[in-house]
Amino acid sequence: MRTRRVSRTVLAASVATVTALVVTSCGGSGSDSGSGGGKKLNIYAWAGEIPESVVKKFEAETGIEVTLDTFDSNETMTAKLSSGSAGYDLVEPSQYTVQQLIGQKLIQPLDHARIKGMDNLAEKFRDPSYDKGNKYSVPWIWGTTGFAYNDKCVDSATSWKTLFDKKYQGKVYMLDNMLAAYIAGLQVTGARATSTDEGEIKAATEALEDQKDILAGYNSTNYPQLLSTGQACAAQAWSGTAMAKVVAANENVHYVIPEEGGSIWTDGLSIPKGAKNTDAAYEFINFTLRPEIAAMATDDGGSASTNAKAREFIKDKKALDNPAVYASDEAIKNADFLLDPGTAMKHFQQGWTKVKAS
Repeated sequence: MRTRRVSRTVLAASVATVTALVVTSCGGSGSDSGSGGGKKLNIYAWAGEIPESVVKKFEAETGIEVTLDTFDSNETMTAKLSSGSAGYDLVEPSQYTVQQLIGQKLIQPLDHARIKGMDNLAEKFRDPSYDKGNKYSVPWIWGTTGFAYNDKCVDSATSWKTLFDKKYQGKVYMLDNMLAAYIAGLQVTGARATSTDEGEIKAATEALEDQKDILAGYNSTNYPQLLSTGQACAAQAWSGTAMAKVVAANENVHYVIPEEGGSIWTDGLSIPKGAKNTDAAYEFINFTLRPEIAAMATDDGGSASTNAKAREFIKDKKALDNPAVYASDEAIKNADFLLDPGTAMKHFQQGWTKVKAS
């Protein structure tokens, strides 16, 4: 196994910088998913999301040599594929990026006759809104966007309204990420996180502008630690390893999915157009769909697996009860998959510029 890593700085990057590349039509008709390739596999994935233990076990079982390159944003990955010289056999886009890659014809339709184990996926990851029929991607890990609070200064909280409450002035943080911030702005004003309505985006912008006065800042890095020390009373947050560790270690810190819905994100496996080692790519997809392998995403990677049957194989049972890893079905019943806003992106960009300038 050969690995080239960069740190993943965020769990749900803004799509703003790639908008100019996006073709909004759902193209990609036709497939070049035929048999091909030898005993090599080139993967481009989020740093840390495909554990080294998974790759080594795959190599040992199959004799296929894996080169794993990692990226820190969907935009980096998309730009590499757009260059036409990436040479990858599998990539790991987030859900809205799957839509963009389809539009740009950078990934190919999957041959489901060559895939085994799709029925192991949890129901919410089968036939998802961003990729109907899982035509282009197989979900691997998932998480949520919600908020966390320290009960030493916030008695209890279930709503985004906590992050807009003036009594916590100077003790509230929002994620420094445009679309993440708009999840809260849209939902706190009664809209869905997936809205592309200009009027609803304007109302969300105004709410975020009003909120600016009470914020300690925008923070996508060390907000879990600020919550743990009490420097922050509440903060918009992504689920995942950093937040989960603080929740597990500090009984005063709680991660919640807001009653307004919050959002779900997922990162999955797709085969780029022109991939050379498609046999190995399908073999790896099938490998990761095995429940005992999917469980390693949690035990060794600290992420929630999309594989429902993996739960019985997970050794770290505490992770299953940690809402910053595995949110309950009840908690996410109103959550939205964050989708590519298409041409409405300009409204978000214009609004975000106003918010940051206010």
